[in-house]
Amino acid sequence: MKLKDNTILITGGSSGIGLELAKVLTSKGNRVLICGRSAAKLKQAREAIPEVEIFACDLSKQSERLELYKRVAENYPECNVLINNAAVVSRTDFRTDEAMIEKAEAEIQTNFMAPIALSKLFLPLLEKNANPAIINITTGLVYAPKASYPIYNATKAALHSFSQVLRHQLQENPVKIIEVLMTVVDTPWHGGEVPKMAISPQEAVKEMLRKLEKGQQEIRIAKVGMLYLLSRILPRLAFKLINRT
Repeated sequence: MKLKDNTILITGGSSGIGLELAKVLTSKGNRVLICGRSAAKLKQAREAIPEVEIFACDLSKQSERLELYKRVAENYPECNVLINNAAVVSRTDFRTDEAMIEKAEAEIQTNFMAPIALSKLFLPLLEKNANPAIINITTGLVYAPKASYPIYNATKAALHSFSQVLRHQLQENPVKIIEVLMTVVDTPWHGGEVPKMAISPQEAVKEMLRKLEKGQQEIRIAKVGMLYLLSRILPRLAFKLINRT
């Protein structure tokens, strides 16, 4: 994949991996658009990267997905790359959490339905432009789920499956379907409880972009490759290792 002269939309681009992607891709000569729910975080992102274009958007709502697409299509018809990065997580106990269903709906809408909806909306636009791609950010937890994330794992596993099927269906289409399976990354997403094995956003993005340039379409970051192999050979051990305290 060519990483220069693109117009790239990154969802969840105001912090963490999305923000780091915006910084690096902008520095490489791309026009970068980011969306996020927090207007304050978006403003901070623009202060850090003056060239970036920002869109406030709650991707859990279909009306706001549609509005995002319309604004991008009208103002940046040259958009050729969509990075579905936005995600939310609830660390909770399924049985005891009284708000479990509401939390599940929010995670399913943001983590799974939003990438599906945006892919459907943007596909005709991307097809018109050179070097088109949809990049879905998932996680190594699709291979061995973390028990404290009762819904998050499932949404990412679903997105993993969707990415594989969409890639197969579009194999004769110019739009490349790429999946990036992230390892644990030191971002605000962890709410201050960052696991010791976490790598920096800079390391994660550097590896992701290097493998994108090589043309890989299913990219496993850092130790996710080892987890993938272990889950195939010894799935119970993989699950135990992910959930050790």
